[in-house]
Amino acid sequence: MDPALSEPQQISPSIIQLFLRFLSLGITAFGGPAMVVYIQRMAVDQERWLDEVTFRKGVALCQTVPGATAIQAAAYVGLKVRGIFGAFVAFVGFGLPAVLLIAILSMLYTKVTVIQPVTIFFTGLQALVVAIVATATITFGRQLFTRFLDMILAGIAAVLFLAGVHPILIILLAGMLGVMLLKSQFIEGRSHLLAPPQPPTFSVTSLVLVVIAGTGFLVLLFLNPLLFNIASTMARIDLFAFGGGQAALPLMLHEVVVAHGWMDSMTFLNGVALGQITPGPIVVTATFVGYLVQGWSGAFCATVGIFTPSFLVIILAEPYYEYLLQSPLFSRALQGVILSFVGLLFSTTVRFALAVPWTWFLGLLAIGAAVALDRGIKIIWVVLIGVALSIAYSAVLLG
Repeated sequence: MDPALSEPQQISPSIIQLFLRFLSLGITAFGGPAMVVYIQRMAVDQERWLDEVTFRKGVALCQTVPGATAIQAAAYVGLKVRGIFGAFVAFVGFGLPAVLLIAILSMLYTKVTVIQPVTIFFTGLQALVVAIVATATITFGRQLFTRFLDMILAGIAAVLFLAGVHPILIILLAGMLGVMLLKSQFIEGRSHLLAPPQPPTFSVTSLVLVVIAGTGFLVLLFLNPLLFNIASTMARIDLFAFGGGQAALPLMLHEVVVAHGWMDSMTFLNGVALGQITPGPIVVTATFVGYLVQGWSGAFCATVGIFTPSFLVIILAEPYYEYLLQSPLFSRALQGVILSFVGLLFSTTVRFALAVPWTWFLGLLAIGAAVALDRGIKIIWVVLIGVALSIAYSAVLLG
């Protein structure tokens, strides 16, 4: 029997264990959506919190709704194993290292006249990111590709992502092709294990969280209109960021530079650069924007604004999503969406690789990291060794 369809004994983690495991992943969360594969490796293969089928369904959900895919996958795992509070703990644990680091770098940015020494310090990490994303693409592709048609659909998605087609259109197309061409094998193949379809239950806790979030925004409006403007702008960006964190950047550029005039485009691009060289989702650029506009309070409000909507969407959508999965048509569409995620990973690999100022050192570093990751070495060791080598490389560049 296909191991993906088996039902291994699952283990429920404590809240502290959940937080610490995602915190350690968050420290090495370079590569954006590629981290989904490493979340799977931790939650499914190492800890056995979820089975592979359940995790794949979560990936498709995170790919479909707006927001940064990797941090939503963390919330999904937490939700499945420890409920809504578990989702919050995993979400915060995974995102906290990136937020703290980008906040510190934002403060340093305002203290120094040039950012070059900071970016050179992290130059080697750009090569590591390429290795992480490329390895994730290969790993996920190996798991999903069972026929030539799977590779064709993933390839179509990759081409469309690289061509700049809106992500939601790609997802819709992938879903339609899945309905027309695929068999929902990983859902229907375990149909005998599924309980009869039950209507989703209404979650009072989810409603309370939405009310609390809305009330917080209203209170902020009366206390400090500028902070409300920062938070609400970032929340609006997050709600329309279909296709992951990268989709949020053009929206953020328009709102921050054009609509509000909070900074010029070069300053914003510097913030994007800092977001790229730090772990975690690229949308932590919002923390940089908030800090430059209104200091620490602005950074906090921008961070809460850019992450709150997508977190609420996950916990609100998941029960209805599970119910829809009982439909063979929906599950076939789901498989198409998951294959489009491989296309997204491939296109991300290409984009990141084109952005790296390759040298012989960076090339060797990327190849070595990719080989190590493919052989199962933990990502934290790969990143730590890569950082050590990057420090030495940076020292040489700075003379």
